[in-house]
Amino acid sequence: MADLDPKTTLHRYLKIGREALIWKLDGLSEYDIRRPLVPSGTNLLGLVKHVGAVGVGYFGEVFDRPFPEPIPWFDDDAPENADMYATADESRDDLLGFWDRAWAHADATIDALAMDAKGNVPWWGAKSEVTLHVILVHMATEAYRHAGHADILREQIDGAIGHRAENDNLPDFDQRAWTAYYATVQEAAETFRSK
Repeated sequence: MADLDPKTTLHRYLKIGREALIWKLDGLSEYDIRRPLVPSGTNLLGLVKHVGAVGVGYFGEVFDRPFPEPIPWFDDDAPENADMYATADESRDDLLGFWDRAWAHADATIDALAMDAKGNVPWWGAKSEVTLHVILVHMATEAYRHAGHADILREQIDGAIGHRAENDNLPDFDQRAWTAYYATVQEAAETFRSK
């Protein structure tokens, strides 16, 4: 691949991270995309809702390019962590539609601004003055962080693993090989159980 300019490279990786996250919903029931699988309540559709909403803030408000619709889960009277789960009234289609609109808005901001464009992240306190470059890095890492969470959640639901549909980035193991690999990892861990 030819070298791309830094903005194009960061934007490309942000898009790949977003695609990896959204792919984790494919083929799952409404229940499975919503159910919490760890004590913190983390769930697949909630991760999508959160990352879309955070993108709206960082590529909208931060650069004085407000998103054109309200985001009720960020209202002062919204329940705690309302951006991390889908309510019974929010459908998959509603939140995927929001996701598409949020990222179209973010992509328009990225396309319109130079890497050194100044922004302000009021919730960052003393480090609130930023550039588009900083926010691209921040949001690419945010997308990949939550895509990693989604990968682990999806594996708990149906055993599906991997980075994305066209490149799972995993060894070509059959079930026996994965079972043997798991046993090898567990055996290594057991040597430290009593230490």
